[in-house]
Amino acid sequence: MQKEILFYSTNLKVPSVTFKEALLKGQAPDKGLYMPEIIPVIPEKEINDFYGMEYPEIAYEISKRFVLGDVPENILKEIVRDAYNYPVPLENVYENKWVMRLDQGPTASFKDFAARMMGRLMQYFLKLNNEKLLILTATSGDTGSAIANAFYKLNNIKVVVLFPLKEVTGRQRKQMTTLGNNIQIISVDGKFDDCQALVKKAFSDKELDYLSLSSANSINIGRLIPQIVYYFYSFAKLRKEKSADVIFSVPSGNFGDMMGGMIAKKMGLPVKKFIISTNENDEFPAFLNTGVYNKIEPSKNCISSAMNVGHPSNLARVVSLYGGNMDEKGVIHENPDMKKMREDIFSVSITDKKTKEIIKSAFEEYKLLLEPHGAVGWGGLHEFLKQNKEYNNKEQLCISLETAHPAKFPETITELLNIDPVLPESLKGLENKPEDYMQMNNDYEEFKKILIKKY
Repeated sequence: MQKEILFYSTNLKVPSVTFKEALLKGQAPDKGLYMPEIIPVIPEKEINDFYGMEYPEIAYEISKRFVLGDVPENILKEIVRDAYNYPVPLENVYENKWVMRLDQGPTASFKDFAARMMGRLMQYFLKLNNEKLLILTATSGDTGSAIANAFYKLNNIKVVVLFPLKEVTGRQRKQMTTLGNNIQIISVDGKFDDCQALVKKAFSDKELDYLSLSSANSINIGRLIPQIVYYFYSFAKLRKEKSADVIFSVPSGNFGDMMGGMIAKKMGLPVKKFIISTNENDEFPAFLNTGVYNKIEPSKNCISSAMNVGHPSNLARVVSLYGGNMDEKGVIHENPDMKKMREDIFSVSITDKKTKEIIKSAFEEYKLLLEPHGAVGWGGLHEFLKQNKEYNNKEQLCISLETAHPAKFPETITELLNIDPVLPESLKGLENKPEDYMQMNNDYEEFKKILIKKY
């Protein structure tokens, strides 16, 4: 019987907690992020067996290793079956180069994978003792709609989502603002980093303790564990021989998606290289190159809007994974093993100009329809292959992640390709739904007053 895994804070100033406590707290009291004390390794034979399993079955096998101390087996199986009732297409582009489309869920974004499971786990724990929770989350695009939809009408949870007024598309906004019920949406006259700073300040405000606050951003460990799954799933389905390995390209903003992959590698997934592709917010490629970390303040506004992050919260987890220590402000107190990090990771920044070129060339050459985030990932993969000829062969399995449906970015797609992408079911009818959201300045006291008055 596996011993229950506890979770420590990356700031190392508070005791370790159970999965349930880490999930419901969101951020540790010392402002650090929770990480598992032990990362369980899955034997190679079990990874081989994943080939014959459906997605919910693999999700169960991965997640049980982290949560079974807190969640009964039958409940966990029920949660993953309910959360993952949509397809995960693996699209062959050429040779052994693939795109994994994580855009088929209820909000047409990869954030659905984490949000749906996290919401169901939270609701399970809260119902046990009839407890209530107020979720505060910041979004640069897809997180808000995924969280709002995943938590919609969950009786024990209320949600407040902050988004930068001028940096989300109309469809992204309407996926959040047309729900109502237990979902409150607030636009902030600022940038994503401002929204995130407001949320973090509320968490550390003792005067708001009575609200039972938690987070559904990728700072919550409950977001990361479900994101481990699709790395194992795609490799299991696409590997051609038992000795094979894989290269993943991950478009990255707040680095939650990337961290799911890094944990998968630590669990035994044979990843030869992670390509971490950013937009013009290139603080991580610069850090990997120089060993010196500098935040980008304010973050740059790029067409891959969900990646407009000047200081990724999850970088503290990456640093911790490699033996270092970074606090929530981005100050490194102990250097990570940069040599090992560079062995595992290749990182590149893709400009808006290049992103647009990639969208056009992918469609013209391969009929591959990408939106800006997926294009950044696809561009990063090809930059890596160009610089590392030894990996650029027909046999090498490479998987690039498409993280949102192209129909969420109709203006960009129409401008570049002169086509209107077909709407998935989840986006149909949005235009006709009435919106309801509050607007506020980038001011913490104003935000605090809203929380006290409403909740």
